Amino acid sequence: MVNKMTIYEIGTGYTPIPAKIGAATEIVAAELAKAFQAKGHNVKVVDVEAENRDPFPVPIHEVPMPHCLRCTDLALGLLHKAKRVAYSLCLARELRHILKECPEGAILHFHNQYNLFFFLLLTPARLRKRAFIAYTVHSGIWRQPWEVCAKTIRTRYFQESYAMKKADLVFVLNPETKENAQNHLHIPLHRLVQTANGVDTQIYRPLGEKTAGLGMEGERLILQVGSVCENKGQLRSLELLAPAMERNKNLHFAFAGGIVSQPYYEELIARTKEMGLTEQVRYLGMIPPGPQLNRVYNMAEATIFSSCFEAFGMAMAESLACGVPVLIPEGADYSLGAGCIPCSAETMEARLEDIQKNKAVISAAARENALAHFTWERIAAEHLKCWEERMKSHG
Repeated sequence: MVNKMTIYEIGTGYTPIPAKIGAATEIVAAELAKAFQAKGHNVKVVDVEAENRDPFPVPIHEVPMPHCLRCTDLALGLLHKAKRVAYSLCLARELRHILKECPEGAILHFHNQYNLFFFLLLTPARLRKRAFIAYTVHSGIWRQPWEVCAKTIRTRYFQESYAMKKADLVFVLNPETKENAQNHLHIPLHRLVQTANGVDTQIYRPLGEKTAGLGMEGERLILQVGSVCENKGQLRSLELLAPAMERNKNLHFAFAGGIVSQPYYEELIARTKEMGLTEQVRYLGMIPPGPQLNRVYNMAEATIFSSCFEAFGMAMAESLACGVPVLIPEGADYSLGAGCIPCSAETMEARLEDIQKNKAVISAAARENALAHFTWERIAAEHLKCWEERMKSHG
């Protein structure tokens, strides 16, 4: 049944596909589309209108937008939300046109709460019936205990709650989100599927030798990749590493990603000065995903992630695919398995010493984990199987 329908991967409108910045949701939509096409399915991407779009192998249906609203807004403030709403309204109009011209039906796979919320509100039921609607929950907030996240969900994620309740199938990226959706949104288990995000293991791979660059040759580098903000916790990473860095001046911490919170970035820099570690900490800016980011991963002895919560740590999967182990705080619930190493400030030096002594074994285990569990081919196959089973059982 699935192979008779067109699969539409719905871009969020945050940044054009293929993403030139490390925008996880757009990367997911793009990689799934490529994987579905490679399996012989008719697939298209619906995405915000963009000038100078990079080449992409899957056909893209562009959503016209006023030029002033096409740019990417990293600050994620009110302007960002206004742009998201405007795109969602334009997107709903385009999807209605698509469904009118698609008598055989379509699979619409959404990745953003605003996009699906406004589509559901603005699309007549007779047209919605032509579509099988899938939604992936990328918001990490749902991973927290319900008593912690319930108020935030009611005030800031009510659109997502509505979208999850109305979708034909909801993909979640961790068991905690699945439990909250079942127990508190009362979504039946047969409409909830736990999956993972993937990583392009041909792009993100070990390079064999430490690559040169960044003027950091000969230094031991611990790397963090991700948006610079409180949730990602670059400051917490620094505090975990600080005792080891104070005793070993050849140990450096570098972080890369867009600055979502300027005050948080300034706090991080100020704290670095207070610790006397200015010469050992470097901000690398925003590195485009793909080969350039892969080279940076390969410079690192390890990566480190100190998020408050993660729906799925895509940067962690990229690091594992590169054969670079991932340091996470003890007690963190977002480990991706082999290659992820829990640590504290007290145990950091011992963990880094173990990584140095057993580099080949740990690197191989990390890479093997990525190949076994996080290839896009595997993730796409899981999606297709779930869609097929759900359509057969519910018509």
